[in-house]
Amino acid sequence: MATMTNAETSFDAEGAASGAQSHVHVFGPDQPLRLDGGVDLTPFEIAYQTYGELNADKSNAVLITHALTGDQHAANAHPSTGKAGWWNHMVGPGRPIDTDKYFVICQNVVGGCLGTTGPTAINPATNEPYGLNFPVITIGDMVRAQAMLVEALGIEQLFCVAGGSMGGMQVLEWCASFPERVFSAIPIATAARHSAQNIAFHEVGRQAIMADPNWQSGNYNAHDSYPSKGLAVARMAAHITYLSEAALHRKFGRNLQDRESVTYGFEADFQIESYLRHQGFTFVDRFDANAYLFITRAMDYFDLAADHARRNGLESGTLADAFRGTTTRFCVASFTSDWLYPTSESRQIVHALNAVAANVSFVEIESDKGHDAFLLDEPELFATISGFIGASARARGL
Repeated sequence: MATMTNAETSFDAEGAASGAQSHVHVFGPDQPLRLDGGVDLTPFEIAYQTYGELNADKSNAVLITHALTGDQHAANAHPSTGKAGWWNHMVGPGRPIDTDKYFVICQNVVGGCLGTTGPTAINPATNEPYGLNFPVITIGDMVRAQAMLVEALGIEQLFCVAGGSMGGMQVLEWCASFPERVFSAIPIATAARHSAQNIAFHEVGRQAIMADPNWQSGNYNAHDSYPSKGLAVARMAAHITYLSEAALHRKFGRNLQDRESVTYGFEADFQIESYLRHQGFTFVDRFDANAYLFITRAMDYFDLAADHARRNGLESGTLADAFRGTTTRFCVASFTSDWLYPTSESRQIVHALNAVAANVSFVEIESDKGHDAFLLDEPELFATISGFIGASARARGL
């Protein structure tokens, strides 16, 4: 039998949801996670955060799924940085995902580095960190691990699964793999498969990490080193894709950083250079380089139509096939300035849902903030989510 250990912590930082609690669930050798790569991950742990109270019939649970560099701290002060949670605008008392009404769960994904088993965890076969010996994971693996935890919590059906970017991929995977366990779903700024352009950006980041001599072929822990420069460059390159040209111009333009004229050298003359360097070098304080490799690879492999066909023993299939027979209520959202996951990707999801007569609503939100708009103060997104969840709650009898 699996054992559960709860390390509960209450948070009361400004803007945080009070009553947030952190937990770790341990799945023992009798409950391995069968990975798409054909190997079993065992034992493994899942670190997760909860907000609000689960009702008597366990019908008010909302699962929040995080993006590439996110974690389980969606709406409480982050233990490493002290900053508010990454979805603090969206989750909390009186907010669109209202923790006075719903029991919110947010897990750190398998392969992560904030408590869930990943490449930094100890490999029981060697008593050393897994490093590159950690098995390659997929979005499907992440979701099956989440499903095991949800089942362990005694929740038969989630009221809602919501997330943006890689979190949106997990939402779609939930709906395809466990349709009977999802009452409503909110995939935001995402896609049903990773594009060649996005795979290319990820490869640039991975190569930056691997080119850092301190990476040590992934064994930096054994050499008491860390590829901070490579990881910082990977973060800087990725961060550009999270913004839009309009947002960059509005915020930085060609403004110089703490100087009156250019230096004719390679210091950070421009504010945008200083900003990116700050983003890169603060990121290395909270994220693991090998985890970045594994999670970006999981996103690259994501192709919901192909994955669904393969798991069902078919040579090929359409995206609509992945949703056929679904009774889940969907709300799909995109942003006009998101060039990482443009609206056309969301429309493909909506068209597939329409093809199987699914209950789906779609909104393209006017915004010049780029892909990261789903993390920011976007009133139209808040109104959309509030309206959709409210209507779904009435349909569910909550």
